[in-house]
Amino acid sequence: MSSSGHVLVVNAGSSSLKLTVLGEDDSVLAEHHAERWHGETDPLERFLTRAPEIRAVGHRVVHGGPGFTAAQRVDAGVRAVLQQLTGLAPLHQPRALAGIDAVTAVLPRVPQVACFDTAFHATMPAFATTYALPARWRLKWDLRRYGFHGLSHSYASRKAAELAGVADARVVSCHLGAGASLAAVRGGRSVDTTMGFTPLAGLVMATRSGDVDPGLLVWLLRAGVPLDELEDGLEHRSGLAGLAGTGDMRDVRRAADGGDQDAVLALEVYAHRLRQAISAMTTSLGGIDVLVFTGGVGEHDAVLRDDVVNGLSFLGIEHVHVVRAREDLEIASQTRAALAG
Repeated sequence: MSSSGHVLVVNAGSSSLKLTVLGEDDSVLAEHHAERWHGETDPLERFLTRAPEIRAVGHRVVHGGPGFTAAQRVDAGVRAVLQQLTGLAPLHQPRALAGIDAVTAVLPRVPQVACFDTAFHATMPAFATTYALPARWRLKWDLRRYGFHGLSHSYASRKAAELAGVADARVVSCHLGAGASLAAVRGGRSVDTTMGFTPLAGLVMATRSGDVDPGLLVWLLRAGVPLDELEDGLEHRSGLAGLAGTGDMRDVRRAADGGDQDAVLALEVYAHRLRQAISAMTTSLGGIDVLVFTGGVGEHDAVLRDDVVNGLSFLGIEHVHVVRAREDLEIASQTRAALAG
């Protein structure tokens, strides 16, 4: 495939489906967002009846494991590997596979490409990816820091560096949404990130805990908390939801403005951990040229941005930018490049 042609971008979340058709100039020609989706082909079939002709399909796939460090054209072998990686991303990987299968059923002759959230972080050095765990464990199960949100970090860091006009920029990219992570990017390459083997690590998120003392988790298990309850609590009942009763940052801020002390504490914890992590990413870069915010919270919560930036004045940050999250553009670009060979 040449660089021309309409690309359908399929972004399958853990329960949602977003479809976008991008033209040759990356203009949005058609789009659809289903809040609830379980892998059925009906939404895709209905969408395609009114969409322009599709020349290629690019899928967001959360986990590429240790083997897929760049976008891959989907065939039976690639799909089989993605299936095997389900245990590393149990919420998202099955949905990505369902998206691939749905497109195969509706557009069997159109080439498909898998674009990975983990691939952008494949450039991180070994000292940034290696856990200090027994070698037998690390080798048997490929235990390492993979990092996530790579499609968003790749686009946002590149766009922010362009806006700042800084060559070989040292960028700290803040993807803040329901899930949240930071990336330290130097000259367009990831050198560090806050998420790890799973998307649970790092920052406080909407319903995920972020970093927690592993000894505390062992203690909870020994105290009798069932494994399934522990997993559910860390994934769905922690973060802002655990602190303030809701994972929606807008609701937390409204409650805090109304004097709710739990919400006030939640905002303080969130901002404190965010400032810590930005400082750590800056250390990994040996300094910072550009700080960029993206994602729903990053783009729309100006109070949070001001609080964080003012608390980091000692870093001497000269360029701060807000970039709209456009994973669709990154996926389309990678899809065209993969099919062009």
